[in-house]
Amino acid sequence: MVLEFGRFRLDPVERVLLADGHPVALTPKAFETLLALTEDSGHLLEKDKLLARIWPDSFVEEGTLVQNISTLRKVLGDASDGTAYIETVPRRGYRFTQDVRQVHENRPEEQVVASPVVQVTASGAENAAAQPRRMMTVTLAAVLVATAVVIYLARNRIWAPSTPNTGKVMLAVLPFENLSGDAQQEYLSSGLTEELITQLGSLEPARLGVIARTSATQYKDSHKDVRQISKELGVDYVLEGSVRREGDRVRVTAQLIQARDQTHLWAKEYDRNLSGILVLQSDVAGAVAREIQLRLTPEQSAQLAVAHPVDPDAYELYLKGRYFWNKRTVATYLKAIDYFNQAIARDPQYAHAYSGLADAYALLGSRPNTEISRREAMTRAKEAALTALKLDDSLAEAYASLAFVEMHYEWNWATSEQEFRRAIKLNPNYATAHQWFAYWLMAQGHPNESISENDLARKADPLSIIIRTDAVDLLCAAGRFDEAIEKAREAMDLDPDFHLAHYFLGEAYIAKQMYPQALAEYQKGLAVDSHDEWARLGLGRVYALTDDRANAEKTITQLLQDSRKRSDVAFGIALIYSALGEKNQAFALLDKAYQDREGGLLLLNAPLYFQALRSDPRFAELVRKVGLPQQN
Repeated sequence: MVLEFGRFRLDPVERVLLADGHPVALTPKAFETLLALTEDSGHLLEKDKLLARIWPDSFVEEGTLVQNISTLRKVLGDASDGTAYIETVPRRGYRFTQDVRQVHENRPEEQVVASPVVQVTASGAENAAAQPRRMMTVTLAAVLVATAVVIYLARNRIWAPSTPNTGKVMLAVLPFENLSGDAQQEYLSSGLTEELITQLGSLEPARLGVIARTSATQYKDSHKDVRQISKELGVDYVLEGSVRREGDRVRVTAQLIQARDQTHLWAKEYDRNLSGILVLQSDVAGAVAREIQLRLTPEQSAQLAVAHPVDPDAYELYLKGRYFWNKRTVATYLKAIDYFNQAIARDPQYAHAYSGLADAYALLGSRPNTEISRREAMTRAKEAALTALKLDDSLAEAYASLAFVEMHYEWNWATSEQEFRRAIKLNPNYATAHQWFAYWLMAQGHPNESISENDLARKADPLSIIIRTDAVDLLCAAGRFDEAIEKAREAMDLDPDFHLAHYFLGEAYIAKQMYPQALAEYQKGLAVDSHDEWARLGLGRVYALTDDRANAEKTITQLLQDSRKRSDVAFGIALIYSALGEKNQAFALLDKAYQDREGGLLLLNAPLYFQALRSDPRFAELVRKVGLPQQN
C-alpha cells in the first residue's frame, strides 16, 4: 500500500518518496516524520508523540524534530491550493493538511491498516511501475546517505544569508509556554516573553515591527495555527517557545517560523543559570535578528552582545511586578509596586525595576482609587522614572512614563513632547508611547496627527482593547462622531463588557443627540460594574440634556458624596451642571478639577464638551492655565 497526496507518492515498504514519478532524497528520520504525518492526515500530532515514535530509544531535542519539519516543507513546497502541506500548531505539534489516498498495489504480504484517509485501487499501469521503483532502491540508498551527510554538515555551520528583505517586516512573539509544572512560575515565562518583545522591538525599528505584548497574550494557550495567528495580527514571522525551570537552572526552547509557508527558519535550546537569563534573552534576540537579516548598527550589536549584570532574585521580583502590572487593575498595580520595591531593595542599581515602578504609579494615579492620592502617585511615578533614566538612559518605557506624568499631571507640554518623542525614537514599536502621545497631540490642537498616532499604537498592538477604545475617545474629541461609533463597535467585538467602550460610544451618541442610544450604553456600563463612575456621569449628562432635572441632580448628589473619598470626578460633574445651564456651579467644579489636576482637562477644548461655557471669559482663562491652545 502506498500513500498519495498532490503530486507525491509515499511508499512505506520501499521507503521511497516520489514527486511526479521521480525519487526525492530524504534522510531516514525525515521519511519517518513524513510517514507519521500522512498516516494521521488532518489530525494534530503532538510533538512528544512524534519524538517518541521517530526516536523511540534515544533522547532527542525538539530542535531536531523542527529541522525535519523544515526539511520536509522545503521538499514538498506548497499544495495546489497554495497552502502548506504541514501546518504548525504553536506549542503543541503539527498537522498534515492535505487529503491522503491509500493505494493498494496487490502485495500479498501487505496488511491493510485502517486509516482516516480515502482509499482507492491502483490501475494496472501503476502496478507495472512498482518494479522499476524497487530497482531504484540501491541507487536511492546512496543518495540518502549523501543527503544525510549534507544535512549534518549544514547543522554545524552558518549558511550564507539569502537576499535581504528590504521592506519592513512584522514579528509576533507568542507567550512562551511554562513547562515547569508549577503555576507559580508563570511570571518567568511571561516576563521572558515581554523582555524579548522589548529587546526585539528596539533592534532596527525601521525594518522590524514587533507586536506588543497585549495582543500577543491573546494567544496564550490558543489552539490556533501559525497561519491564522499571522493573518489576525498581520505578521510575517512568529517566535514561539517554552521555559522550564528546575531550581536555579532555566531551559528555554525557541523557534522562529515564517508565517507565509510555516517554514521553521531557526530553532535552538538554551540551558542557563537564572543569573544568566539576561544574556539568554540577548542570545535569542540576536539569533532572530540574524535570521530576519536585520542590518544592526554597531550600537545595537553591542547592546545584544553585552547584558548588564543583575541580581537573579531582583530579576525574579521584577518579572513578578511586570506580571501583575499587565493585569491593569488597582489591586494588581499595588501588587506590582510591592514587587518592584522588593527588586530595588535587592539591587538598588536595577534600572528596569525603577521603570516598572514608574509605570505602576503613573497608571494607578490616572484612575479612580482610594489607595493613594493622584498627587502622591504621580509624584512617585516621576521620581521613579528619573531614577531609572539616571541608571540607564536607553529605556523607552521610562521616558514614556516620565512624559505621561509631565502631560497628564503637570501639564508641562514642551517637556512631555520631548520625552514622548525620545521614547518613540528609542523604540518605535512601543505601543503605549504612541497611545499616550496621541493625547498630547489632541490636547495641543492636532486632531488628525493624534488619530494617526493612535493608529500606530494599534498597529503595534492590534488586539489591545484600551488602544481601540482610546481611538473612539480621540475621534469624539476631533468631532468625527460617525467614525467614533464605528470604532466603538469594533472595540466591543473584542470585549463586549469593556466599560470605557460603552462610555465613549455614549459620548458619540450624545454629540449626535441620540439620547436614548446614549442612555442604553451607560446602562450597559452599569450592568457590567454597578460602581462605574464613568457610566454614572454619562447618565447624569443624558438626564440633564433631556430635561430630566430630578434624576440629573440625584446623580450629582451621589457623585459628590463619593468624591469625598477621591477627587477624580469634578470634571464630569461640571459637564452635568453645564448641561443643566448652571454655569457658576460648573465653573466651581472645573476650578476643583484644576486644583486636583484631573486628567479630563486635557480634552477641555473637545467640541462635545462645555459648549454653553465657551463664551464665558472664565473658560478661556482655564484653557490658558492648563496650557492648551486658545480656540477662535
